[in-house]
Amino acid sequence: MPCATRTGTSPFSTDAKRTFGPMTDLHPVRRALLSVSDKTGLIELGKALAERGVELLSTGGTAKALRDAGLEVKDVSEVTGFPEMMDGRVKTLHPMVHGGLLALRDNDTHVAAMNEHGIGAIDLLVVNLYPFEATVAKGAGYDECVENIDIGGPAMIRAASKNHAFVNVVVDVQDYDTLLAELAANDGQTSYAFRQKLAQTAYARTAAYDTAVSNWMADALAAEAPRRRRAFAGELKQTLRYGENSHQTAAFYTDGSGRPGVATAVQHQGKELSYNNINDTDAAFELVAEFDPAEGAACAIIKHANPCGVARGTTLLDAYKAAFDCDRTSAFGGIVALNQPLDAETAQEITGIFTEVVIAPGASDEARAIFAAKKNLRLLTTEALPDVSAGGKTVRQVAGGLLVQDKDNGFVGMDDLKVVTQKAPTEDQMRDLLFAWKVAKHVKSNAIVYVKDGATVGVGAGQMSRVDSALIAAKKAERMADALGLQQPLTIGSAVASDAFFPFPDGLMEAAQAGATCVIQPGGSMRDDEVIAAADEAGLAMVFTGMRHFRH
Repeated sequence: MPCATRTGTSPFSTDAKRTFGPMTDLHPVRRALLSVSDKTGLIELGKALAERGVELLSTGGTAKALRDAGLEVKDVSEVTGFPEMMDGRVKTLHPMVHGGLLALRDNDTHVAAMNEHGIGAIDLLVVNLYPFEATVAKGAGYDECVENIDIGGPAMIRAASKNHAFVNVVVDVQDYDTLLAELAANDGQTSYAFRQKLAQTAYARTAAYDTAVSNWMADALAAEAPRRRRAFAGELKQTLRYGENSHQTAAFYTDGSGRPGVATAVQHQGKELSYNNINDTDAAFELVAEFDPAEGAACAIIKHANPCGVARGTTLLDAYKAAFDCDRTSAFGGIVALNQPLDAETAQEITGIFTEVVIAPGASDEARAIFAAKKNLRLLTTEALPDVSAGGKTVRQVAGGLLVQDKDNGFVGMDDLKVVTQKAPTEDQMRDLLFAWKVAKHVKSNAIVYVKDGATVGVGAGQMSRVDSALIAAKKAERMADALGLQQPLTIGSAVASDAFFPFPDGLMEAAQAGATCVIQPGGSMRDDEVIAAADEAGLAMVFTGMRHFRH
């Protein structure tokens, strides 16, 4: 049932509580309570309010900062008659504070209670919370994290937000100027619509804060599926022009984790990223991070969240060229991710075709100057690669709910592989198999990836049949052989990876017919014996990983 909104010619009208319609009344700000952890902009705000004759109440460090700036401030302890106690845990949890925030100024009973107990109205609350998220992010211990869980702040925020008919609540430093502009435009008053927006922002902040606390505790307790409820929250980074399609609205929210990638990258040029750009850039950078830059340069080219080319090289330029030669057609308008800082030579090569986004840990001045001539090309730098072994959660919405799972950070090394055929892979083949396996992890299922000499030469993605994925990847390799003027496709003598087991020998045989000589797959099919026998008959070397990488 929709809630009534207050209206009327006076904010003190007793009929206002029972009238539906927009609230148009302005309400003056005469008394403000400021209690902030982040002191950014505090002095400027305090001075601006004082110049308007607003009485300032404050607590602890906030009061000291305001006094040091020469402002007249009344301590909350003077108002409550109680000192701050228990290391500051108890200071604002008092009727003199919450009564001033919650009292309905148009309710005779509330006004009488305020008068009887000497409770002064608080018209503006400015609070930002203890830095719990930052404390967790720096790796603090359990007890320190607990001490940074704010109690009084969220309680006041909720009280002021509930009473937004009369009270303004500001929880973001970014809203200080907006508040002052509203007061300037309305001669020291604020509108109901303005207070509504502030309240919504405030409730979102406390929801996100409680989400951070609850998820941290779930992790601390190793609760894989917390009982009853799981909460998620994000902070708006940007509104987007549209979503996957132009008729869909969209926005980009960050989760505060600080993971290197598209959410934390610096954009140096080009128009703002679209929904699809963000999704594809994330996929590209997460894939290229699989390859340690200390072990050589790597490049991944992504189109519609699937790799169309991935390669390693002695230089970034070599890696980019090899990745590009896997599927030049699909690379047009794609996303390029690099595991090392972009250099001028690679930048010049990339500008040879239309590319949407390039993301790398850094970029030289020369590379940036080359890209500057391509106004529609976005360049993002991150300063670091994401840790592909780190944990975390992935979330997907379905009708009526959310699917939550651990991030796929599964790793398979040389010692984890089990040779199941009569023929064992050579050392070179083993390197290509592991390369193909890392790429297959990032290809939509059913995934088939052909690799030769540290570069993909055919990628089959997202097919309903693994056989079809093997055929499509091989066909792409044939087309690229024609385009490159090669006598035969590069799948001849290649390694092939399958993200999940071959349920029948047919998919494996398609790979063999395409020229693959060795195979990496999870194993675990009821017909593993048939598949192994078929591999032996075809003279293939095959290893099992014991781990699959479905990606839907």
